[in-house]
Amino acid sequence: MTLLAILVGTLVAGIGSVWVAAWLSFGILSRYTQHMLSLAAGALMATSFLHLLPEAFESEAGAHELFMTLLVGLLFFFLLDKAELWHHGHEHGHDHGHAHGHSHGHADHEHAHSAHADEEPPRGQWAVLAGDSVHCFGDGILIASAFIADMRLGVIAALAVLAHEIPHHMGDLAVLRQGSSSRQAAILKVSMAGAITALGGSVGYVLVDALHDWLPYFLVVASSSFVYVALADLIPQLQKRLSARETAAQILWLSVGIGMVVLVSAVAGHQH
Repeated sequence: MTLLAILVGTLVAGIGSVWVAAWLSFGILSRYTQHMLSLAAGALMATSFLHLLPEAFESEAGAHELFMTLLVGLLFFFLLDKAELWHHGHEHGHDHGHAHGHSHGHADHEHAHSAHADEEPPRGQWAVLAGDSVHCFGDGILIASAFIADMRLGVIAALAVLAHEIPHHMGDLAVLRQGSSSRQAAILKVSMAGAITALGGSVGYVLVDALHDWLPYFLVVASSSFVYVALADLIPQLQKRLSARETAAQILWLSVGIGMVVLVSAVAGHQH
């Protein structure tokens, strides 16, 4: 019964949050595509600095080990980004060099190239998805721990995770939408990462005591990916010479992204 509750709770939190984020991003806020990048940067940084890192540092884990994990995480996502850019450039070379070869398995790449022929190659996608997966796995363990302690606490934890993830997933979708030619592809990728919450819940149910000590490190690795994507990918795109009005709009949407996470954290905190 507890395992079933964990699976339902983790799936609702993991995938439900993606669908609500998609509805907001592509429905109500779809006209503000450029502003969504500012919102994404704000939401990703706030999720890291106001939610994940404080939670990690409140644990028994040592500050030195956690900062080392953060540093290694940032370097790892930098290398992942490098690999993604290299792979993209490599594919680009093949596309122009011999159009008939290497066509198998690269249909989606071809699609991306045709849409982005003259643009920068999409960046930060794998860093966001990898970080998301680690984050969702950690969320699953948190939800499992709460359900094992008390059923009502588990429900509150699942709802808190769902609420926390909405502004953050809006950020993810904005990053993926840049490099992906379709909304469906972006939603599917983030939903698959969200589904890993259920995997974390199942593993957490079996190994809750053993994994409890590792949870702070999961939180720090996830936060390192969000900080990296915000600072290396999103913020540089916002650093263009703009009019005073456009700059004010950027700052406003950046603040909205941070504000959403702060608000949700405050509400979730009261529930606890």
